[in-house]
Amino acid sequence: MPRPTGRVLTLLELLQSGGTRTVAELADRLGVDGRTVRRYVNQLTELDVPVESVRGRYGGYRLAPGYRLPPLMLGDDEALAVLLGLVAGRRAGLTTTQRTASETASAKIRRVLPKHLARRLDTLLESLDFTDRPGPDAGPDAGILLTLADAVRHRRPVSLRYTDGHGRRTERTLHAYGIVAHAGRWYVTGTDAGIGEDRTFRLDRIADARTLPGSFEAPTGPGPAQRMLSGFAAAEYRHEVTLRIHGTVEQIRARLPAGVARLAEHAPAADEDRTAERWRRVELRAERLDWLPPVLAALDRPFVIERPAELRDLVGAFADRLARYAHGDSGRPPA
Repeated sequence: MPRPTGRVLTLLELLQSGGTRTVAELADRLGVDGRTVRRYVNQLTELDVPVESVRGRYGGYRLAPGYRLPPLMLGDDEALAVLLGLVAGRRAGLTTTQRTASETASAKIRRVLPKHLARRLDTLLESLDFTDRPGPDAGPDAGILLTLADAVRHRRPVSLRYTDGHGRRTERTLHAYGIVAHAGRWYVTGTDAGIGEDRTFRLDRIADARTLPGSFEAPTGPGPAQRMLSGFAAAEYRHEVTLRIHGTVEQIRARLPAGVARLAEHAPAADEDRTAERWRRVELRAERLDWLPPVLAALDRPFVIERPAELRDLVGAFADRLARYAHGDSGRPPA
């Protein structure tokens, strides 16, 4: 295949991946100059491929909405990878609410698989299991997901109609930094323009999202995932817990991850070794305390409970039960 023809097909593949591509981006990917990119675009339009020119700051080229892809050819390994991705996505809750789209896509690929590969795939799926069960249908609406992704990419404010966990409905203006998939759910995190503070919203609770005029600057520092986990750890709950644990960051995070607890470092030196064992302050909030004693026992590290006093009592009672069990005293009459 002549090199120019190969580059034209590569250009089509780039445009099919979605979104608007700038001339500079396409020129860099194709290894040509801007004038050559425009010539390749003209060749595509002559072949009735509906390439649109987008003007403005974020301008460039894109395929017209609704353009249907030509027949797609996948190798055996590629087809298997796509099908496994669809299965895993459904099991993890990381699909949109349009679940039939995922199912029909799987069916279309399976119909054209060679018989020997289809049989091997069926064997794999029959033997495959997951450590967690599918959760409730909490996938986001595909249109809302794409609107938020566009707002994140172009740093445009977005208006949300949101229903919180208590059923309260509000309308927010969000400067969205990123979309995060976590524990089988989708979230969008950013600054709530009305209060000027970071907030995280579940996508399945967003009834409507639309972009607004204007733009904003992206913040420096932690990325969207870390901001979301920090927000979870600082959320308001019934109990505020403060501990001092002697260990490394990795040892503590193994049982108390960032989404659960916050490590309150006291102005550590720039070259501090995070693998060194030392006393570290840990803060968390919890609606209940009964899950903490087993976690602290599993840490197997020295710790001090600064607050609340109720947790000290629970840990003491848990230790007493373990001691009785260790000596064969279950507290129940023998069978």
